[in-house]
Amino acid sequence: MAMKELLTKYTRMDKLPHIWCPGCGHGIILGSVIRAIDRQKLDPGKTSVISGIGCSGRAPGYMKFDTLHTTHGRALAFATGVKLARPELNVIVLTGDGDCAAIGGNHLIHAARRNIDLTTVVFNNYIYGMTSGQYSPLTPHMKLATTAPYGNIDQSFDLCNLVTAAGGTYVARGTVYHTQMLIGLIAEGIAHKGFSFIEVITHCPTYYGRRNRMGDAVDMMNWQKEHAVPVKAAAKLPPEKLEGKFVIGELHRSEGPEYTEEYQRIIDRLERE
Repeated sequence: MAMKELLTKYTRMDKLPHIWCPGCGHGIILGSVIRAIDRQKLDPGKTSVISGIGCSGRAPGYMKFDTLHTTHGRALAFATGVKLARPELNVIVLTGDGDCAAIGGNHLIHAARRNIDLTTVVFNNYIYGMTSGQYSPLTPHMKLATTAPYGNIDQSFDLCNLVTAAGGTYVARGTVYHTQMLIGLIAEGIAHKGFSFIEVITHCPTYYGRRNRMGDAVDMMNWQKEHAVPVKAAAKLPPEKLEGKFVIGELHRSEGPEYTEEYQRIIDRLERE
């Protein structure tokens, strides 16, 4: 389907153009989510898209679905409620590195632990972009931010490892440079029965890029190209060759009991007794 047709079918045209900064990668992620939804032929009437607060939180406002723009860090809590009330719905969560990993961190690990059938896409630009560039739990060590003018001394999370350890059954990482791979990863996450988590490395030229002298949006996307290692290639490399790099592709897939189905089994059992 041509992009104009996709936009007409899946976006609120009266809300465009979007308000993201010039060069921001969030529009690429939004386009990838839309293409993945179209690839999986989801019914817009049976699909809900939910976000928290931050630059990523604006994305559902442009999408022609039932959407929720919720409070900071609570996107997964609201999504859990939607899925429990309407388990037949396709529920997609769009969240940011600060929204998901800081104030929303507990909701993330428990959604993964429950293996509830949600697809979560994290817009990771390494910074709090909406509120002027504070460092987030994913800001790399010693990188600069408005709240870390001399370097961030915190160690950053590896959210993919965290979600895998917590019990998520589909975990992947992509970038806005590797768009075709990203569309495929999101589509696989949507199709997977259980908690699906896709981290997307994106870029914020306005705050993170400018403060860390990474150049413009094109330079930052080239940085993604140069530092991303596909999972199959990474498996053949010694640890020292992966230093300073990040792995992209499908990182983990497993099967397990899905939360809403387990809940329904209890209801069915009690109704029989």
